[in-house]
Amino acid sequence: MKPTMLRKLFPAPLLSLALVALWMVLNRDYGLGQWLLALLLGVAVPILTQPLRPTPVRFRKPWTAFKLFWRVGGDVIVWNWRVLLGTLARTPPRGAFVTVPLDLRDPNGLAVLAAILCVIPGTIWSELALDRSALLVHIFDLHDEHAAQAEIDLIKTRYEKPLMEIFE
Repeated sequence: MKPTMLRKLFPAPLLSLALVALWMVLNRDYGLGQWLLALLLGVAVPILTQPLRPTPVRFRKPWTAFKLFWRVGGDVIVWNWRVLLGTLARTPPRGAFVTVPLDLRDPNGLAVLAAILCVIPGTIWSELALDRSALLVHIFDLHDEHAAQAEIDLIKTRYEKPLMEIFE
């Protein structure tokens, strides 16, 4: 089979593989019919959803992605404790919006940044500027302007910088 034919049949090979594996794990039935249905889904879904992915993913530096994955996991745990302690404190937390200037322009990287900021307790991705130059983020507890700048720097160094390495 020619490489172009394979590319048309499997436009997103990792997605195809993940769909087959997920189908088989969720069904817990490894008969021939389930394998055939899983393979059909693994081929058909990426082909049918290809128009929904306007920009191809250029994924580089998998080691950076691996480290970012674990960093986000650790931050989720730390922020869960911060939010818990903030809700139990005598003085209520003072949430505020901060504007984060963005250097990241890749739409796939921005989508991952949105997911990261929505997964971490205490932060919410609120709005993206039309020209993708800035991001409005709500932070659970900010005491002053110094704390706001610290959160902006944290987002830029912990999340945006690795995402730029991975996607740009």
